[in-house]
Amino acid sequence: MNHSLKFAASVAALAASSALAAEISGKIQLNGEAPPAKEITPIKGDKFCGALHTKPVMTRTYVVGADKGLANVAVYIKAGLPAGKTYSAPAAKPLIDQVGCVYEPLVSVAMVGQTIDIKNSDPFMHNVNCQAKVNKGFNFAQTTQGQVNPRVFDKAELALKLICNVHPWMAGYVHVFDHPFFAVSDKDGKFTISGDLPDGKYTVEANHIKAGAVTGEVEVKGGKATLSLELAVK
Repeated sequence: MNHSLKFAASVAALAASSALAAEISGKIQLNGEAPPAKEITPIKGDKFCGALHTKPVMTRTYVVGADKGLANVAVYIKAGLPAGKTYSAPAAKPLIDQVGCVYEPLVSVAMVGQTIDIKNSDPFMHNVNCQAKVNKGFNFAQTTQGQVNPRVFDKAELALKLICNVHPWMAGYVHVFDHPFFAVSDKDGKFTISGDLPDGKYTVEANHIKAGAVTGEVEVKGGKATLSLELAVK
């Protein structure tokens, strides 16, 4: 193949791949006034956990930012993906950390078959008790600071809850999907879902640990789409 044909083939391949590099972006907002955060007083009363904090540690049920943007919302495609298509799990490993007797982040997202690293950054023991309903649960101790235990979920499931029986106020949540088109809203409620998405119509759902779920319809054209959704205080 001569150079001009090679160049043309490269351009065609790039155009084909770019056509499927889609992005759905938008914002999740809270409709109503969020209840004020409360201090997690048992942290202060625990001599080990309390020693790691100089300020009160507050609940994160509703984290509201600019223009009533709602953080910690899992946003994902619920319907509209090509029938019969399967997806490979991303190589990236989401990290769920235990820092100062709090799960960070509060809400995580992953794909079936994707490795999640669960870490203990505190200089004392936690246990990680997974309250799964569809997947197989687990419960293991992390006795060493810096200890990391990888885990993989083999079924889609929303809001798997992780708790620590040693420190019962601790809780984190994991949403697991059978495709890679998901995101978590940031501190101002913004999100971006990106990947190998053909143009077309999709149903997108936003799921919050307290406010519940809401869906919206969106159409990807030329690899782009925007969507805003509202969740009501509950």
